[in-house]
Amino acid sequence: MPADSVLVRGRLVTLDGPQMARSGEQLRNLSLIDAGAMLFSGGTIQWVGPAADAPNAYEVIDHSGRVITPGLVDAHTHAVFGGNRANEFERRALGATYQEIAAEGGGIQSTVAATRAASEEELVAAGKRYAQWFLTNGTTTLEAKSGYGLTTKDEVKILRAIARLNRETPLDYVPTFLGAHAFPPEFKDNQKGYVDLICNEMLPVIAQEGLAECADAFCEERYFDRAATARVLNRAKELGLKTKLHADQLTLCGGATLAAELRTTTADHLEQTDLAGIRALKKAGVQPVLLPASVYALGLSHYPAARTMIDEGLAVVLASDFNPGSSPTTSLPFVMSLACTHMGMTPAEALIACTINAACALGRGEDRGSLEIGKRADFVVWDCQDPREIAYWIAAPLAQEVYVRGERVFSRARSG
Repeated sequence: MPADSVLVRGRLVTLDGPQMARSGEQLRNLSLIDAGAMLFSGGTIQWVGPAADAPNAYEVIDHSGRVITPGLVDAHTHAVFGGNRANEFERRALGATYQEIAAEGGGIQSTVAATRAASEEELVAAGKRYAQWFLTNGTTTLEAKSGYGLTTKDEVKILRAIARLNRETPLDYVPTFLGAHAFPPEFKDNQKGYVDLICNEMLPVIAQEGLAECADAFCEERYFDRAATARVLNRAKELGLKTKLHADQLTLCGGATLAAELRTTTADHLEQTDLAGIRALKKAGVQPVLLPASVYALGLSHYPAARTMIDEGLAVVLASDFNPGSSPTTSLPFVMSLACTHMGMTPAEALIACTINAACALGRGEDRGSLEIGKRADFVVWDCQDPREIAYWIAAPLAQEVYVRGERVFSRARSG
């Protein structure tokens, strides 16, 4: 037996099945092995099955009775930024709206100012702090967007910080360019000039340096209209980047139908999207990425129509939208809880939306998101006996151990 072979026992949520995003009945199929075992070696899963049939291993880790799931995958975050917006959190508690704060120069613009003022080293140091928060909640892979620089120099700085976090933390970061996040103050009266800058300078530099896999845009009233959004994303495609789209978050502005027309990889947010938009996404094969924590954090009540999306056959994804303003959380279990209590999803659907479906949304479904032979040994040991408890116990510290490529990168017992 190899000297690095490890056998772990527990209640395995394998999600064994098609190597694609799950929808319909498959969205509830956890493929649970009640008394299961998994053998891994060299960071890769070698065998999965009933513990009674397990092969020999150099080391055995016994978590019998505890739930073991694939590592969680967070498909939408803004994980690198300067400063925070605790002051705006207090203002919203006193009745100010997100839009009112933004109109006064707060919101995204306040984080842009703080991020521009921060060095790459400072962004990496802050990012390492947040990386630990993700790990303690069971996340092993995440998408990370730029979008708080809004100059070529500062967008590149953010993406380089993301690349360093990929090398210097156990997390696997998937970088996305979001220069079309807001119009910076210096282009307040020249929005076309800023779109020109994105298309003619930012995107070519980022594509040439290989700093991002995807490009995103915030299609919304007072931000990027359909024409500007289409121009940015079509230019990104020309340069070989995948595309995704912030759609219909605050208003029904046609973001979902535009995502369908452009055939983006994902359409994210979708709080205001109607049935026509949902059906357009289905027809175009665009995955919806739903972000209920941003609805919660902004004190709003209009959550995405997840149940309708599932009933229409869409392969729903859940993500944290971690950012300093509208969703200051790194907890996907909390997001799963919100999906169950406010969006009509079942715990099984929520878990699959944060594992294999999210991995597929990031182009990582072939090597993670489920516990199957040949995939990475990214997994979480939870302090519970029923996988439904992951969403049920709100904000409980259930993630006991987290492994990435077969290496234990977090242990609650040891950290305590």
